Amino acid sequence: MNRPAHILPVIIFSQFAGTSLWFSGNAVVLDLQRDWGLGEQSVGYITAAVQLGFVGGTLIFAFLAIADRFSPRRVFFACSVTGALANIALLAAPESLSALLLLRFTTGFFLAGIYPVGMKIAAAWFEKGLGRALGYLVGALVLGTAFPHLIRSTGAELSWQQVMIGVSILAAVGGVLMLVLVPDGPYLPKGSAFNPRALAIIFRSRSFRASAFGYFGHMWELYGLWAFIPIWLFAYSEMNDITLNVPLWSFLVIAVGFFGCAVGGVISVKIGSAKVAAVQLTVSGICCLLSPIFFSADLTLFIIFLFVWGITVAGDSPQFSALNAENAPREYVGSALTIVNSIGFLITVINIQLVNSLLPLIGPEYIFWLLIPGPVIGLWMMKPLLRKT
Repeated sequence: MNRPAHILPVIIFSQFAGTSLWFSGNAVVLDLQRDWGLGEQSVGYITAAVQLGFVGGTLIFAFLAIADRFSPRRVFFACSVTGALANIALLAAPESLSALLLLRFTTGFFLAGIYPVGMKIAAAWFEKGLGRALGYLVGALVLGTAFPHLIRSTGAELSWQQVMIGVSILAAVGGVLMLVLVPDGPYLPKGSAFNPRALAIIFRSRSFRASAFGYFGHMWELYGLWAFIPIWLFAYSEMNDITLNVPLWSFLVIAVGFFGCAVGGVISVKIGSAKVAAVQLTVSGICCLLSPIFFSADLTLFIIFLFVWGITVAGDSPQFSALNAENAPREYVGSALTIVNSIGFLITVINIQLVNSLLPLIGPEYIFWLLIPGPVIGLWMMKPLLRKT
């Protein structure tokens, strides 16, 4: 079958545009702390609200089989526009933490119709080579997550309101392009009904337990780093009495994960997803361990270290997605992936709140030691998959 050349680029761009909503609140949190009088721990609450919204949205979308009952590209469009409206509504919201958290939760809810549904749209066009396509799509998620930091870095004169407007417009444009330029693909998968009872069945499989708990360890580390990297950069600049464009470097550290996803997807075709995921999880785990040392390093070494970490902390994401799909019981694939996705994002909420609460006690240089259990447990649980390969 001849697939139009524009299909994958449009899906990648739309995924990038839609997921830019994810960390828009984090990109302007320092401004909101100043203008709204929010506390220092508000960054953790904001991130957790988005994650909880995504978990709730994922479960509801799966239970109602939204992407099976309706065209996935229409669902993607509707959620991109609605998520953009929830994002931009912050401009008219009361200046309170509760209003901010409610809007971030709502934005996270509609992200459940963007990120997973974008994967389904891609699967409808790629009967072969899906693993490589997923590498680019998860890479687009990484770039989308980082993008609000880039907007914020363009200059101090750019207000937080303008950042939120820009991100919202981008997300809505991505939804329109998906609707107009990407028809439903010829291999559109028909999902089975979501079955909550699958939880008692899917983890009986040793291989699925291995891939799922490897993914859980990865998630413990990933969003912990992404959420607190601006705080770490700011603390480093203050300790070393240097001037850093914190939003710009936050964007770059997160965005380089695109290369880990894309290159890892290509390499996985030759050596398998388990090996690629294990290598990247090992390197990022070592970065967790060494983070206090590099917090005292000179700027060049510090940035190189963060780039290595940024590449590997995200690069195993598409490989864990592929492993979970490959090892899930065939009759419960849809339910298994939904349950694992939801547990993974719930884990990020726990981790973010843990780091948030301990930050004032242990100091910024040691906060990423709290991420070490993720890679260690993930690698230990992956051992059955590595033996198979």
